[in-house]
Amino acid sequence: MNGRRLLFSGGSDGAMHAITVATGAPVWNWKVSQRGLNTAALKVGPDIIVSHSEENVGTSQMGMIAAIPADSSGTLTDKDARWIVRGVQVGYSSPVSDGERLYALDNGGVLFAFDVKTGAQLWHQTIGTIAKASPVLADGKLYIGTENTGDAGGKFFIIRPHADRAEILDQDWLGTPESSELIIASPVVARGRIYVTSMDATYAIGPKGAADAAAKSGGAAKPSGTPAGAAPAASSTGAVAALLVTPTELSITPGASLDLTIRAFDERGVPVASPGDVQWSLEGLEGAIEKGRFTAAPGVAQAGLIKASVGGVNGAARIRVIPDLPWTYDFENSGETPPAYWINAAGKYAVREMDGGKVLVKLADNPFAFAKRTRPFLGPPEFSNYTIESDVRSMERRRQMGDVGVVAQRYELVLFGNHQRLELQPWQPEVERTVKVEYNWKPDTWYVMKLEVQTLEGTNVRARGKVWPKGEPEPAAWTIERVDPIGSLKGSPGIYADAMNAAASGGSEMYYDNIRVYANK
Repeated sequence: MNGRRLLFSGGSDGAMHAITVATGAPVWNWKVSQRGLNTAALKVGPDIIVSHSEENVGTSQMGMIAAIPADSSGTLTDKDARWIVRGVQVGYSSPVSDGERLYALDNGGVLFAFDVKTGAQLWHQTIGTIAKASPVLADGKLYIGTENTGDAGGKFFIIRPHADRAEILDQDWLGTPESSELIIASPVVARGRIYVTSMDATYAIGPKGAADAAAKSGGAAKPSGTPAGAAPAASSTGAVAALLVTPTELSITPGASLDLTIRAFDERGVPVASPGDVQWSLEGLEGAIEKGRFTAAPGVAQAGLIKASVGGVNGAARIRVIPDLPWTYDFENSGETPPAYWINAAGKYAVREMDGGKVLVKLADNPFAFAKRTRPFLGPPEFSNYTIESDVRSMERRRQMGDVGVVAQRYELVLFGNHQRLELQPWQPEVERTVKVEYNWKPDTWYVMKLEVQTLEGTNVRARGKVWPKGEPEPAAWTIERVDPIGSLKGSPGIYADAMNAAASGGSEMYYDNIRVYANK
């Protein structure tokens, strides 16, 4: 837009954002919802189409679809919109357009057509009762799947849109009407075929050999270094307005060296060809920096910034310096915060005196979802075949106990306080592979948790854990175990906590001590 490449995206803050691609600098934002936006932004002519199905700002009416000029700037309000239609709940399926009309599928399976210039509704067509998949427009037709059509699961539709109506050319159950397959994924059109994925299978629709014929005729898309519609790369002779230091974020080992470079941009995000001399400095890091080469101090685990400056304009890279295994954390020589190189721990954990020594505390004073349940990661994601141990303890407050656990290679071993059980989770949201055993454990009492993850033959991964009261001998048998046939082969060590009753007045805290991570024996 006006010589500047922009990214348009909805956020969890309920706003649509325009961001300069090269620098990340915000250009404009428009808060339209009390909750996050799930649908993709769509550029049609000079406008960005915004849609959602949540409560609108300033009114309790649910849902809207609107057009906002793409070349706007600053903090926008409704008066800056080209047009707004409220009450249309398009919260999952992203709209598409043919340049004249806008097609949007609402959460209830109703397909709408709007005039892209005015927002006037032209027609609507009911094709289901629940819909999440985005339609695809190709060859003058809309390809759409639904999750539910009322009495059964979803259908797949081919629809020819007209100025005044929707012409349904074809509609098919995937599976059978008695056991139809739900469709929540958008179809894909490629090489002469339509690909449709349901909750049970993936289908390729089209003549046999169509993909091969398309490839031979040059119909297959060819990779390009320049995105479609983007102007050729240019260079600026203007003043430097932003610096990008690369690599921007990286983990290295103590004593290792790292070469960094800068890219300079003008106020529109256009690269500056000759930015001038670069001044380098360190913040929070021990080591040396000279002409863009950083060498970390040997034997020191740390985190901090490598800064670059050109003419008073600054940029920085975040560096974590983490030694190889084994690690031990007893927190006796720590300050009041966890190690700076841990990820996702700052502000959520603290180091505190307890029982004559120092321990790590999961704070329970913030009920916000991202603070009450956390997974701090202790190192790089490339680690594999290791064991993590930790002493753990949970407070009971207002008859509530928190959940506490350890993480290895993306597997979680978790003690659930209120449910009095132990779980081994390959991935928490996907419960079918989770292993559960009953485990009665007491509040305000120390236990030892041990999780070992080992890659076996092929993609098989064995995860096994044990728990026992601290001070007692380690049991020979594992408490819980799973062999995962499609396992996670790499992953950072970490810890897990969920403060069930977190509140500003305080909730059930959890405690960790004597964390050890080491290669499997």
